[in-house]
Amino acid sequence: MPSFPEFPFERLRRRPDVEAPNLFAVDAADRLILDTGAEAIAGERDRTGGVVVIGDAYGALTLAVAAAGVRGVRVHQDPLTGSRALAENAALLGEEGTYAEHSLDPSLVTGARVVLLRLPRSLDALAEIAALLAEHADPDVTVFAGGMVKHLTTAMNGVLGGVFDSVRASLARQKARVLTVADPRPEAAAALAAWPRRAFDEQLGLWVCAHGAAFAGTSVDIGTRLLLRVLDQAVPDARTAIDLGCGTGVLATDLARRRPEIRVIASDQSAAAVASATATAAENGVSSQVVVVRDDGLATQPDGSADLIVLNPPFHIGSVVHTGIAHRLFADAARVLAPGGELWTVWNSHLGYRGALERSVGPTRQIVRNAKFTVTASSRR
Repeated sequence: MPSFPEFPFERLRRRPDVEAPNLFAVDAADRLILDTGAEAIAGERDRTGGVVVIGDAYGALTLAVAAAGVRGVRVHQDPLTGSRALAENAALLGEEGTYAEHSLDPSLVTGARVVLLRLPRSLDALAEIAALLAEHADPDVTVFAGGMVKHLTTAMNGVLGGVFDSVRASLARQKARVLTVADPRPEAAAALAAWPRRAFDEQLGLWVCAHGAAFAGTSVDIGTRLLLRVLDQAVPDARTAIDLGCGTGVLATDLARRRPEIRVIASDQSAAAVASATATAAENGVSSQVVVVRDDGLATQPDGSADLIVLNPPFHIGSVVHTGIAHRLFADAARVLAPGGELWTVWNSHLGYRGALERSVGPTRQIVRNAKFTVTASSRR
């Protein structure tokens, strides 16, 4: 296997995402993807726009390819923090202007000859990406799809094999593996159901729409269901509300349906979540009440602007259990809540967030608790 040219991976940073001793901006899978695809990438140095990078967490793939002399790299990152980290790392290494960001749509992959893909853990996310590539990339495209072995499953081969004729697995190296994928079948991709998918939730009486990378897909997780059970009690006179980390927009849509007078902002850093929440609001006829934004927490929201914030915070960063994101979201909510406004949070009971909510937001009371989840209401001081 040829080696990819030397690149200063050690200079890459995760910021503005959470940084910690056990969280890294590059791993062995990035290096193996680049080494496996080295010959194909080198063949694109005299052409523009032939290389596409998908799911590059903090820029290791994109910037290494750019430093090797490839220009016009097309990039898609689902999380906004990853996009911003890529921009900061590009500035750090003098690689600004070497890539262009795209939505997950045909403009990203049309005519692509080489695709570097960090395999998403969600099979639905992979299915959406694979179908897009098979239908719109160059017929001679080669996809180098990799990840750490502990996160890979044979089901991923099946998803890719559903729309490509050739899927070959590399030997493992430093606990990473790469699938080399070729020979797309665009007719098979075109026959698949279009994204976003949708499903009707009988218990809630609403449609849920979801792109592949959206958390929980078209189902509603049990934490959200618990919060929905008690949401009528939340700040009954609220006129402005925020669904923070909105996912598919179920909380925002349900709030808007229950309270025709309320204006809801649905905010998430995930591009897939934003597209899903937009579709969910539209499918349930509340688009006029729900504004969906892609934001890093509540960075773009003014101080003291919301009467009510609802939150089902993540407790993973990638594959690592880490509460750093939740604490950042609590601080954002404290800033954006109006005096006397409330943050209603559902959280895994074992995480014991009540003390953190008291410190960040203000007096916190328990609304309901079951064997797994707790719902609390925190009043802004």
